[in-house]
Amino acid sequence: MPIDLAAALPRLLPKAVSWAQLQSQAALERGRPLSPDEQADAQAAGVQRPHRVRVAVVDAIPRPDDEELRAAAEQAGLLGPDTVGLALGYAIVLRSDFAGSSALLKHELQHVRQFECYGSIEAFLSVYLHQVVQFGYADAPLERQARDGGHDGAPRCETSATDR
Repeated sequence: MPIDLAAALPRLLPKAVSWAQLQSQAALERGRPLSPDEQADAQAAGVQRPHRVRVAVVDAIPRPDDEELRAAAEQAGLLGPDTVGLALGYAIVLRSDFAGSSALLKHELQHVRQFECYGSIEAFLSVYLHQVVQFGYADAPLERQARDGGHDGAPRCETSATDR
């Protein structure tokens, strides 16, 4: 039975934030720093602190253990068996069979830039997940902006809201 995502979001958002923070920390600990070329890509994307970004390569993108959160993420098109990349703060998680895709990395770097603008995983996810529920994953403004490489005319963050 489909979940009413709009009704469930206030209840699921704290769980999503906790899950994302745990996944981010794990990826930051095991991930590699950006190469010099990737750092240049990060700077071109507007990332203020590319030296903090870490890339973790995994066989499968992790999904929440919480049944309702996992089901909601799958229903929204955020996390599922076909997910190939994920940015959580300064952590980028890439599925191993897509780890060499510079286009995917550049897309995820746009999400890192967005995270910097919002200042925390919690603040970013609060906006991002509301957009996904309201517009759908593909049409969420932050997702469209990341997909368009930040060239969609939406305002860009000039400075980071925090030094996290």
